Amino acid sequence: MGRIIGIDYGLKRIGLAVTDPLQIIASPLETIPNHRIFSFLTAYCAKEDTESFVVGFPKNLNNQATHATKPVEAFVQKLKKIFPDKNIFLQDERFTSKIALDALIAGGTTKKYRRNKSNIDKVSAALILQSFLDSKK
Repeated sequence: MGRIIGIDYGLKRIGLAVTDPLQIIASPLETIPNHRIFSFLTAYCAKEDTESFVVGFPKNLNNQATHATKPVEAFVQKLKKIFPDKNIFLQDERFTSKIALDALIAGGTTKKYRRNKSNIDKVSAALILQSFLDSKK
């Protein structure tokens, strides 16, 4: 069983999370500048057994597309071309940034740490990935 990578796509930064090899728990991995994502994923998949990707899919409260939906769809298409052997799943990402911020506050992180949006992005990716794992059970 390989790891699953969770992706919180953004135009500037992309938050990443990863499961343990048994796919039980998701942990924040890293936040990568958008332009470096495919080189990072290629290197990561070369050194770690990776089974699939879970990409946060933006929708509004009415379940309609948002301004961020089209860029995510384009990213997923490119991901499919680069990694044709990997499964790619879409997972609802509504409220993950707010939940991530609340989790960081509850965890006792400093305001300085929380102001760094890359920290929120990787926690959001972990929430997206954990939500996917929970839905599989």
